[in-house]
Amino acid sequence: MSTIQLDAWDLAIAGLLVLINGALSLALQLGVARQLLIATARMIVQLFLIGLVLTTLFQLVSPLWTGLAALVMVLFAGREVMARQERPLAGFWAYGLGTACMLMAAGLATGFGLAASVSPEPWYHPRYALPLLGMVLGNTMTGISLGLHALTTGLVRERSAVEAQLALGETRRIAMLPVVRTALKNALMPIINAMAATGLVALPGMMTGQILAGAEPGEAVKYQILIMFLIAGGTGLGACTAVLAGAARLSDARHRLRLDRLAPARSSN
Repeated sequence: MSTIQLDAWDLAIAGLLVLINGALSLALQLGVARQLLIATARMIVQLFLIGLVLTTLFQLVSPLWTGLAALVMVLFAGREVMARQERPLAGFWAYGLGTACMLMAAGLATGFGLAASVSPEPWYHPRYALPLLGMVLGNTMTGISLGLHALTTGLVRERSAVEAQLALGETRRIAMLPVVRTALKNALMPIINAMAATGLVALPGMMTGQILAGAEPGEAVKYQILIMFLIAGGTGLGACTAVLAGAARLSDARHRLRLDRLAPARSSN
């Protein structure tokens, strides 16, 4: 079965759906029409550029260039984590914590999948390594973003309760535990929902892409299960590391709450 080729006209027709969303925004005065237009333009440019980059990388099959591409993906994802925080950590921690946790978690999950299940030859082949990393990294980024956001806003909101427990002699771990648990639940909820809905409610992108490309549905299902396992592992590991490290940063060895280590709240405008 041959792959169906899309031309510019096919994409333009599908793009009408985005224009309809923009028209609805204008009609209802939602104020997101400009943002929608910018996001659409960015998506188109970024996808065409990454298509050119991947074509070159697939021809080179170099561990150096594959590693550099993976590093760039992680660095941009770290910027997104920082941008989504209402009360980010002050200083380099705002960028460094999320980026380091994503690098560790997504790298381990992707490396495990390549070594234990996919086993490409060579193992660093960009045709396999970069798409796997992209799927794991995107979901890990979301989990870490939600976890850190819930942690920082939760500690600000529950400051009096946490400090009261600390004043009564509780350790910082016990005093902060309810907020940490809530943050981890928020971080893991998207992947739990995705796993529960996959198959009956939603056909994930990778599985759909393989089926459209002519792969047998049974084989596409096996690859999708593998991807969901890797995503769940990377998200859980990254979120736990980021939230626990963030909680440690927002307290000290004298069991004090250190909200002075948070940057000022960002304007909602």
